[in-house]
Amino acid sequence: MPSFREPVGSKPASVYVMRRLIVLAALIAFIAVVVLVIVRPGSNSDVTSGTTVDVPTDLAAQTADTSLTDTGKGKKKDKNDVAACQAGQLQVLPVTDDAAYAAGENPQLSLKVRNTGGEACSADLGTAGMELTVSSGNDQVWRSKDCQADATTLAVIIDPDQTLETDTITWDRTRSSAETCGDGIPREAVGGDGASYHLRAVAAGVQGSGTAQFLLY
Repeated sequence: MPSFREPVGSKPASVYVMRRLIVLAALIAFIAVVVLVIVRPGSNSDVTSGTTVDVPTDLAAQTADTSLTDTGKGKKKDKNDVAACQAGQLQVLPVTDDAAYAAGENPQLSLKVRNTGGEACSADLGTAGMELTVSSGNDQVWRSKDCQADATTLAVIIDPDQTLETDTITWDRTRSSAETCGDGIPREAVGGDGASYHLRAVAAGVQGSGTAQFLLY
């Protein structure tokens, strides 16, 4: 049985057959292009674009609830096998994101904790044992504990020479007190015009080393 109907017309049959073959070939090519566009070789709908970074599970477990980030290398250990950090083994440093702030710019405050000993140790780095204070001369103008809520305790293992840093706290350049913590309660703004301020830090019962000085304009 023939694949095509017998051509009808004034031209030879071979001409009509050739035309039908050309049309059929063009149709097949068009269908192939459509299929390639819809189903691209090697594509996978389960693969997302972009770059992801894996966080070490030991670090994530230690820092998830305390907003601490690791700036060194740590190892996973059993907390029962690690002794408590001794006096003089921890170094606490107050940190600001800049040394001077223009009018309208708010300082970002944080602290770092470093194990200066030769062995890993465990310290309570929950927010209950952390404090940041800002002073100008003998005048203490702001304290993080004045309006702190939901303070936590958390034992964290710190490896030798490992440094942990808290997330930043934005200071709005106002004085704080326990009486100014409610919504809508006005606070007195501190002076600028190049006034000098000092940030101090406490963590795990350890007073920070020195102060972080900054200027407000």
